[in-house]
Amino acid sequence: MGLFDKIKGELVDIVEWLDDSRDTIVWRFPRYENEIKMGARLVVRESQAAVFVNEGLVADVFEPGTHTLETQNLPILSTLKGWKHGFHSPFKAEVYFVSTRQFTDMKWGTQNPVIMRDAEFGMVRLRAFGAFSARVVDPTKLLRELVGTDPQFRTGEVQEFLRQNIVSHLATALAQAGIPVLDLAAHQADLGDKLATALTDELADLGIAVPRFVVENISLPPEVEESIDKRTSMGVVGNLDQYTKFQAAEALEAAAENPGTGTGLGLGMGMGMGQIFAGATAPAPAAPASAAPAATQTPGAAAAPSGPPPLPGAEWFCGEGGQQAGPFDLAGLSARVAAGTLTATTLVWKAGMPGWEPASAVPDVARLLGATPPPLPQA
Repeated sequence: MGLFDKIKGELVDIVEWLDDSRDTIVWRFPRYENEIKMGARLVVRESQAAVFVNEGLVADVFEPGTHTLETQNLPILSTLKGWKHGFHSPFKAEVYFVSTRQFTDMKWGTQNPVIMRDAEFGMVRLRAFGAFSARVVDPTKLLRELVGTDPQFRTGEVQEFLRQNIVSHLATALAQAGIPVLDLAAHQADLGDKLATALTDELADLGIAVPRFVVENISLPPEVEESIDKRTSMGVVGNLDQYTKFQAAEALEAAAENPGTGTGLGLGMGMGMGQIFAGATAPAPAAPASAAPAATQTPGAAAAPSGPPPLPGAEWFCGEGGQQAGPFDLAGLSARVAAGTLTATTLVWKAGMPGWEPASAVPDVARLLGATPPPLPQA
C-alpha cells in the first residue's frame, strides 16, 4: 500500500459496504492496519449485518442503520480493549459485513440415484434436481464455523456442502413420505417444504437457514420410463385391432404417395389391406338355421322364401297370385281358408318339403280345407 492509500485510510471515517457481486455472503472492510477512527460512521444497509472482530474474537454486531462508533455502542469491544473510562483515539478492529438476504440462485441435484422401495414397482432408483435459497440468520455463528479469516466468502464455497446435506435428507424424506412413485409429481411442493424445515434445523449451528426449497423434477431410470411409456401407449390405443387397421391404412397411403416402391410390395400390401377390411366389414356369423332345400319352381308359383327364419309355429308359406305370402301358423292358414284365399289348388311350402305343392296334396293343410264347408249351390 502506498503513502496516499495510507493517508486516505486514516482520513476515511465512513465504514460501509456496497455489494455488486450478487454471490458474496461475507466481505471484510479493508482498512490500513485495520485502524478505525473513534467517532466514525458505520452504515449498515437492509439485508446486512456488521460484525466487529478484535484479535480473532467476535465482538459487537450491528443491525441495519447508521451508527456512530463510540465506546457506548461498542460495549464488548471496549471490554476487550480495556477502555474503562472512554477512548477517542483510532483503534484497530476487523469489520466483517454479512449479507442476510436470500441467495436464490443455488441449485442442487443428485449425482448418484437415490434408492427407495415402491409398492407398485418394487425397488427403484430415483434422480432429482431443483433449486433452493439460503440465508444467514446468525452472523456470529457463520463467522466462527465457516468463514474464519476469509476476506470474501462466496456462495460457491458453501454450496457443495449444502448440496451434500440436501441429498442426505432427500432419501430420508422420500422413504418417510410413503408416496407412490407415480404420485411424487403431485407432492413435490410438500416434499420441498419438509426438506426446507429439515435443512434449516440441520444448519442452525452454522447460522444458515433454508427458507425455500424447490423440487423441480424427480425422474426414474430410462428403461423404467420406456416401460411406462409403452404401458401408456397401450392405454391410449385401446382397441388393438382397430389400431392395427389404422396403421395398415396409413402404410397403404404412404405407399401410394411413393410410386417407386416395388410392384410386388404394392400387391402384397393391397391383398393384406383387402383381407383386413374384408374382416372389418364382414357381418357377424348368424346362428345356424335349417336350410330349406332347393324348391322345384312350379310355373306361376312364388320363389322359395328367404330372409330370417320364421317365428316358432309360423312355418307355412303360400303362393298367391305369383307372390309369396307368409309365414303362417295353422290358425293363420285356417283363417285364409275361411277367407277363400287358400284353396285346394293354392301352392304351399314349409321347411322340409322338397318343393311347392297344392294344398290338397299336403295332409296337414288338406285337413283345414275339409273343415271348411263348401259354397252354397246356386239357386
